[in-house]
Amino acid sequence: MGDLSNFERGMVVGATRAGLSISQSTQLLGFSRTTISRVYKEWCEKGKTSSQRRMGRLIQADRRATLTEITTRYNRGME
Repeated sequence: MGDLSNFERGMVVGATRAGLSISQSTQLLGFSRTTISRVYKEWCEKGKTSSQRRMGRLIQADRRATLTEITTRYNRGME
């Protein structure tokens, strides 16, 4: 599955904070155990759910794009 959107990351954190186990979150949301664990761990340690790696790939995808174009793509969730 590629990168999760910010909304999907929020669903992972919300499900876990609501008391669902990793296994229950996996069944409910359809993401792997690794993904659920990684997203929740990042939220616990850093207090955020956004993916900086994704932004890096967006920038590398089109090195001639302007900041406005990159921001628009990022906000739309496109690569």
